[in-house]
Amino acid sequence: MKFKINNKYLHWGLTAFAVIAAGITFYYFIFNSSNIMLGVGTAIDILKPVLFGLVTAYLLTPALNFVEARILIPVCDRWKIKKSARRKKVIRALGILITAFLFVALIYILISMLVSQIVPSVQGLIDNFDSYVDNVSGWITQVLEDNEDFGNYVTKTLNKYSEQFENWVNHLLPETATLIRTLSLSFIGILDVLWDFVIGFVISIYVLASKEQFAGQAKKVVYAVFERNTANTVIRNFRFTHRTFIGFLSGKIVDSIIIGILCFIGTTLMGTPYAMLISLIIGVTNIIPFFGPFLGAIPSVILIFVVDPLHPLNALYFAIFALALQQFDGNILGPKILGSSTGLTGFWVIFSITFFGGLFGVLGMIVGVPIFAILYAAIRSMVNSMLKKKSLPSQSDEYENVEYIDEEGLHLTPVKAKQPKEKKRRKTHSGTADTEEENGKQ
Repeated sequence: MKFKINNKYLHWGLTAFAVIAAGITFYYFIFNSSNIMLGVGTAIDILKPVLFGLVTAYLLTPALNFVEARILIPVCDRWKIKKSARRKKVIRALGILITAFLFVALIYILISMLVSQIVPSVQGLIDNFDSYVDNVSGWITQVLEDNEDFGNYVTKTLNKYSEQFENWVNHLLPETATLIRTLSLSFIGILDVLWDFVIGFVISIYVLASKEQFAGQAKKVVYAVFERNTANTVIRNFRFTHRTFIGFLSGKIVDSIIIGILCFIGTTLMGTPYAMLISLIIGVTNIIPFFGPFLGAIPSVILIFVVDPLHPLNALYFAIFALALQQFDGNILGPKILGSSTGLTGFWVIFSITFFGGLFGVLGMIVGVPIFAILYAAIRSMVNSMLKKKSLPSQSDEYENVEYIDEEGLHLTPVKAKQPKEKKRRKTHSGTADTEEENGKQ
């Protein structure tokens, strides 16, 4: 006798099994979360080179596409090389070679700049630290001499906290060995990260060589798992995520490089000390939206003031220049480069930087805006879809004055009627000043 499987009962059995398995997994996750997190951390440590490779390949993809579309393909067309699989492989190999060369050259330029300009600046700060301290001490002494009351207050405050400071120093000295050991471990950790980065760079080359194949395999899996409409939505959302991330990160990097160059030109013309170091600080911190210019300008102003406290106008001039540069970036250069890549208002930008910065530190402050932009767009799309099913408008401004909604549609809050003007007082025949209402009552 032929055995037949009832699809309905099979579906019920699989559903029951999935529910039980999910319950067991949830129970294990609740009561063994530390073991799970330990396992996840171990897996991430093992896969760090792969993660570095994927991130590097993702960031280099726009450069590779530009080199192929704007340089290699037009050259092949001009030389009348017929389209073929061999031509495609040659273009891809040359494109990866040029992109990798540009990437390595950029890293080399940054390291050379760091060694030739930044390191001497930092070394100069260290060598002249005593003189800078003397300059600041002299400035403080002069200020205290000119303000006797303020000087007495500062003296009392120093005497009050000097004992605590001495205790802190005495406690810090025995910890020197621990500090040295921590620095040594940190240096070893940096070398380990650099080794992972080198391996990741090699992996990124293989990823770039077959990026279309990986994309096709991912799409195939999506269409195999989900229904057609759902799969189209998933792929469309991934494309939106890709455009948001690449548009924001690449635009912000270009914007920060331009700001750093403009800062170097301006500080050089003004004769600002350590112009290269200050420009690097301004350019790097400018990658962080909104707060970045302030995070870079404040320590730079302090540095300029410490170098020459007897001429505080130099720090003031730089502060004014940094503020003008920030306004130029925020109102002209930034919108020109970034455009509306995020679609967030100023409040949500500040919120996303604060929230993700608190969770993930500086990295969260950099990627927090595009991440929140994606979440914001997803929630907005879901809300608009739900409103559309209810035959309601999706524009937010149409709900500003809504009092209630019924079958007839939106009912707006009635505009408050203007208060009637106070009736003029008039004199009666008896000469008293009565109002018309009082005369009517009489």
